[in-house]
Amino acid sequence: MVATHRIAAGVALVAACSAALAGCVTGDTGTRTDGTVPREGAHGPKRAVPAPAPKSGMRLIGDGSTAYTGPQPGRPGRPGPERLAPGQKPPQFVVFSWDGAGEDSQRLFSRFRKVARANNATMTYFLSGVYMLPGGKRELYRPPHHAPGSSDVGFNDIRGIRDTVAQLRGAWLEGNEIGTHFNGHFCDPEGGVDEWSVNDWKSEIAQAKAFVKSWKTNTGLTEAEPLPFDYDRELVGGRTPCLDGQRNFMRAARELGFRYDSSGDTEQVWPSRKGGLWELSMQMVPIPGRDFETLTMDYNFYANQSGAHAGDPDRHAYWGNQYRDGLLKGFERAFHGNRAPLIIGNHFESWNGGAYMRAVEETIEAVCTKAEVRCVSFRQLADWLDAQDPETLDRLRTLEVGEAPRRGWTAFLADGAAPAPKGVPGASAANQ
Repeated sequence: MVATHRIAAGVALVAACSAALAGCVTGDTGTRTDGTVPREGAHGPKRAVPAPAPKSGMRLIGDGSTAYTGPQPGRPGRPGPERLAPGQKPPQFVVFSWDGAGEDSQRLFSRFRKVARANNATMTYFLSGVYMLPGGKRELYRPPHHAPGSSDVGFNDIRGIRDTVAQLRGAWLEGNEIGTHFNGHFCDPEGGVDEWSVNDWKSEIAQAKAFVKSWKTNTGLTEAEPLPFDYDRELVGGRTPCLDGQRNFMRAARELGFRYDSSGDTEQVWPSRKGGLWELSMQMVPIPGRDFETLTMDYNFYANQSGAHAGDPDRHAYWGNQYRDGLLKGFERAFHGNRAPLIIGNHFESWNGGAYMRAVEETIEAVCTKAEVRCVSFRQLADWLDAQDPETLDRLRTLEVGEAPRRGWTAFLADGAAPAPKGVPGASAANQ
């Protein structure tokens, strides 16, 4: 069944629904399971686009849909993330992530790339593989427990694929991460992802990769520029549809070399590994003016505010402000408390008049340029966590939601471990 998650006062928390090109069937953009896209929506400010992928050293992969172009621009090179020194306060990490990322006529992917660049942020874009597959070739998708060519979020058209590829290329060159939201977004009780086996998940992941690695063949856009990354190397994490099926997905993901999962729900505490993966889940934050909390995702506020349907336009501004202020309350609770990374999830949707897109943009502007704050992708956060001494992370996990060290950070982490040894991520340049 569709996942639901705990909130106080007995109010049901509706899990994240499908997003981006095909939209949610309950959303106020209408049902779009045929892969068509609307012709209206918000547009971001115009700024310069990044430089194209480097041609020298490019190695095409397969049919040329992807290519290895060297280390990713915008990501730190060696020696990599630094290990906290004894007594050093951890930075406040914030991860903004997007389910089912794709560029449609709303132009929200391109809008938030510009917002990220303007605010010193990188993000994670969870791409749905079927957004790289034209509807005319839908039969190539063989979803587990469903007929070939089935998808609860539809497919794309050639224009949509071309536009999405352009955004993925630019996003990666700017240092952002391209993760996966898998393909057909099946959340029904019969045959939904919550019933999938480990092998079902392996098939779904393989197909999500294949659609990215063969978009030129499937669209006929053979002369287009390739995506500038090897997706087999790039793909290290994802978020399951409706936050369902996590247990078997994580088993499959671990065997396939993934590094993290963001399919759970948790409190604002420091993350740990589960089943060999970093569990980087969205968290519960206050809903201002209400007596319960909900997940850090636009859809969950949308569901609590207007039942996941188009609401009263006179309430749009209030609801957007409520979402923004809930995220900011969660941020302040962490920033002045235990410094646990804040994990935020969104969809490229204009629900309730675009209220949530405005809210998340204002949140990015409010937090990402602050001193001691790092707005990063999941991959970058996992890199930093890998670089830390396990004893330091264990100590950080003893702090409860909003709890700052009683005697201050210097005393709390004063007995931290020695610098990372030679060859370990986070070691100083002198030890490399």
